[in-house]
Amino acid sequence: MTTPSALERPAGVPLGRRLAARLVLLPAVLLAQLPPHRIRTVLRLLRRGAAPATAAQARRARDALCAVSLRCAGPKGCLPRSLGAALLCRLGGSWPTWCAGASVVPPFSAHAWVEAEGHPVGEDLPAGYFVPLITVGPVPR
Repeated sequence: MTTPSALERPAGVPLGRRLAARLVLLPAVLLAQLPPHRIRTVLRLLRRGAAPATAAQARRARDALCAVSLRCAGPKGCLPRSLGAALLCRLGGSWPTWCAGASVVPPFSAHAWVEAEGHPVGEDLPAGYFVPLITVGPVPR
Protein backbone atom coordinates (compact mmCIF):
# COMPACT_ATOMS: atom_id res chain seq x y z
CA MET A 1 0.00 0.00 0.00
CA THR A 2 1.28 3.46 -0.78
CA THR A 3 0.71 6.66 1.07
CA PRO A 4 -0.52 9.53 -1.10
CA SER A 5 1.60 12.62 -0.92
CA ALA A 6 2.03 15.82 -2.83
CA LEU A 7 5.25 17.61 -3.60
CA GLU A 8 5.27 21.35 -3.19
CA ARG A 9 6.82 22.90 -6.27
CA PRO A 10 7.37 26.66 -6.32
CA ALA A 11 5.24 28.62 -8.76
CA GLY A 12 6.13 31.83 -10.52
CA VAL A 13 9.76 31.02 -11.31
CA PRO A 14 10.72 33.11 -14.37
CA LEU A 15 11.49 31.31 -17.62
CA GLY A 16 15.13 32.41 -17.67
CA ARG A 17 15.75 31.05 -14.20
CA ARG A 18 14.00 27.77 -15.07
CA LEU A 19 16.21 27.40 -18.14
CA ALA A 20 19.34 28.09 -16.06
CA ALA A 21 18.16 25.53 -13.50
CA ARG A 22 17.75 22.93 -16.26
CA LEU A 23 21.26 23.76 -17.42
CA VAL A 24 22.81 22.95 -14.01
CA LEU A 25 20.53 19.99 -13.26
CA LEU A 26 22.53 17.36 -15.18
CA PRO A 27 25.91 18.44 -13.74
CA ALA A 28 24.35 18.43 -10.25
CA VAL A 29 22.98 14.90 -10.69
CA LEU A 30 26.31 13.68 -12.04
CA LEU A 31 28.21 15.40 -9.24
CA ALA A 32 25.90 13.73 -6.70
CA GLN A 33 27.19 10.33 -7.90
CA LEU A 34 30.75 11.12 -6.79
CA PRO A 35 32.26 10.25 -3.39
CA PRO A 36 32.07 13.05 -0.80
CA HIS A 37 35.77 14.01 -1.01
CA ARG A 38 35.49 14.46 -4.78
CA ILE A 39 32.33 16.55 -4.44
CA ARG A 40 34.16 18.78 -1.96
CA THR A 41 37.16 19.12 -4.30
CA VAL A 42 34.99 20.08 -7.30
CA LEU A 43 32.96 22.58 -5.28
CA ARG A 44 36.12 24.17 -3.88
CA LEU A 45 37.33 24.76 -7.43
CA LEU A 46 33.99 26.16 -8.59
CA ARG A 47 33.58 28.61 -5.72
CA ARG A 48 36.72 30.58 -6.59
CA GLY A 49 36.06 34.23 -7.37
CA ALA A 50 32.44 34.17 -6.25
CA ALA A 51 30.93 36.57 -3.73
CA PRO A 52 28.97 35.17 -0.78
CA ALA A 53 25.35 34.50 -1.75
CA THR A 54 22.54 36.27 0.03
CA ALA A 55 19.67 34.28 1.49
CA ALA A 56 17.39 35.61 -1.28
CA GLN A 57 19.79 34.48 -4.03
CA ALA A 58 20.15 31.02 -2.51
CA ARG A 59 16.37 30.71 -2.02
CA ARG A 60 15.69 31.67 -5.65
CA ALA A 61 18.23 29.09 -6.85
CA ARG A 62 16.75 26.36 -4.64
CA ASP A 63 13.21 27.21 -5.73
CA ALA A 64 14.22 27.12 -9.40
CA LEU A 65 15.68 23.62 -9.01
CA CYS A 66 12.52 22.41 -7.28
CA ALA A 67 10.38 23.98 -10.02
CA VAL A 68 12.12 22.10 -12.86
CA SER A 69 12.83 18.73 -11.24
CA LEU A 70 10.58 16.35 -9.35
CA ARG A 71 13.70 14.59 -8.11
CA CYS A 72 14.97 17.79 -6.52
CA ALA A 73 11.55 18.64 -5.11
CA GLY A 74 11.21 15.22 -3.51
CA PRO A 75 12.25 14.20 -0.02
CA LYS A 76 15.26 12.18 -1.24
CA GLY A 77 16.48 14.85 -3.64
CA CYS A 78 18.45 16.89 -1.14
CA LEU A 79 21.89 16.16 -2.61
CA PRO A 80 21.20 17.10 -6.25
CA ARG A 81 18.98 19.98 -5.04
CA SER A 82 21.71 21.47 -2.86
CA LEU A 83 24.41 20.93 -5.48
CA GLY A 84 22.21 22.42 -8.19
CA ALA A 85 21.38 25.44 -6.03
CA ALA A 86 25.09 26.05 -5.42
CA LEU A 87 25.86 25.72 -9.14
CA LEU A 88 22.98 28.02 -10.08
CA CYS A 89 24.19 30.63 -7.60
CA ARG A 90 27.65 30.31 -9.12
CA LEU A 91 26.25 31.08 -12.57
CA GLY A 92 25.06 34.35 -11.07
CA GLY A 93 28.46 35.12 -9.54
CA SER A 94 27.73 34.16 -5.94
CA TRP A 95 28.31 31.12 -3.76
CA PRO A 96 26.26 29.85 -0.78
CA THR A 97 27.70 27.55 1.84
CA TRP A 98 27.06 24.00 0.69
CA CYS A 99 26.62 21.56 3.58
CA ALA A 100 26.25 17.81 3.98
CA GLY A 101 25.63 16.33 7.38
CA ALA A 102 23.49 14.19 9.63
CA SER A 103 20.66 14.60 12.07
CA VAL A 104 21.60 15.02 15.73
CA VAL A 105 18.53 13.22 17.05
CA PRO A 106 17.51 9.63 16.32
CA PRO A 107 16.72 8.21 13.86
CA PHE A 108 19.91 8.88 11.93
CA SER A 109 19.42 10.54 8.58
CA ALA A 110 21.82 12.18 6.17
CA HIS A 111 20.98 15.47 4.50
CA ALA A 112 22.51 18.08 2.20
CA TRP A 113 21.51 21.73 2.11
CA VAL A 114 22.73 25.23 1.35
CA GLU A 115 23.18 28.04 3.83
CA ALA A 116 23.38 31.76 3.29
CA GLU A 117 23.92 34.53 5.81
CA GLY A 118 24.51 31.84 8.44
CA HIS A 119 21.13 30.08 8.11
CA PRO A 120 19.84 27.05 6.18
CA VAL A 121 17.85 28.06 3.11
CA GLY A 122 14.40 26.56 2.55
CA GLU A 123 14.62 23.95 5.29
CA ASP A 124 11.54 23.50 7.46
CA LEU A 125 13.40 21.93 10.36
CA PRO A 126 14.49 23.67 13.54
CA ALA A 127 17.95 25.20 13.68
CA GLY A 128 20.53 22.69 14.85
CA TYR A 129 18.54 19.63 13.73
CA PHE A 130 21.34 18.71 11.33
CA VAL A 131 25.03 19.02 12.07
CA PRO A 132 27.23 19.76 9.05
CA LEU A 133 30.04 17.26 8.44
CA ILE A 134 31.25 18.73 5.14
CA THR A 135 30.95 22.40 4.21
CA VAL A 136 32.13 24.38 1.22
CA GLY A 137 31.59 28.06 1.82
CA PRO A 138 32.59 31.13 -0.17
CA VAL A 139 36.29 31.95 -0.24
CA PRO A 140 37.02 34.51 2.49
CA ARG A 141 38.34 37.78 1.11
